Amino acid sequence: MNLTREQMLAEMGITPLWRERAAAPAGLPAERAAAAPAATAAPAARAVPAQEAVAVDALNWPDLAAAVAKCRACQLCEQRRQAVLGVGDRDPDWLFIGEGPGAEEDVKGEPFVGQAGKLLDNMLAALGLARGNKVYIGNAVKCRPPGNRTPDAAEMAACRPWLERQIALLRPRVIVLLGKAAVHSLLHDDKALASLRGRRFEYLGIPVVVTYHPAYLLRNLPEKAKAWEDLVFARRCLREAMAAGSGELPF
Repeated sequence: MNLTREQMLAEMGITPLWRERAAAPAGLPAERAAAAPAATAAPAARAVPAQEAVAVDALNWPDLAAAVAKCRACQLCEQRRQAVLGVGDRDPDWLFIGEGPGAEEDVKGEPFVGQAGKLLDNMLAALGLARGNKVYIGNAVKCRPPGNRTPDAAEMAACRPWLERQIALLRPRVIVLLGKAAVHSLLHDDKALASLRGRRFEYLGIPVVVTYHPAYLLRNLPEKAKAWEDLVFARRCLREAMAAGSGELPF
């Protein structure tokens, strides 16, 4: 009868049998290695394809629009129908910057087309302005956040080069930031919006004014009067800038 080595040792009473243990995974104490479960491959996190290297500050308007349309810099690209660059006069006095496209904007490819957009148009009309006539409207991020939520800091950071290039090409005379996300994106300020109202900020020599997002005003109707005050203040900043000859912007 042929016995295996293990059977022979058992017949001789030499038990239990000890076997060399596999090396412990890096960082795991040796005394716990035997109890460690077998390693299984963790599912790979779904990664967004790397964005092509683009010299953003050298893009003209058509190239900027094309680059934004195919941007894959953050995960907002995964659920969008289309990127929404903005709409309006490309030689504007006024630039309004909101947060990000909503559901309707994602479908139509234009910012502020729902109820918030109608309110913004009414606010512009009260100033004697109209969408597309010395007015350009854009957003801090160009793709719709899921559920129309506020874009997060990483998403705004990924989209900021596009926004900065838009401003450089548009050369507006005054910028109005609609809501806290727009403030965070352009001014890198996280203070309460109420504390930023009524103050003149600057971005590369351009006057910047902060006010409430129209969607917020729809939920808080009494704040409309404050938003009107902000727009009147922005108009005064614009007139002062034009009187001072600051139309020559440092781009």
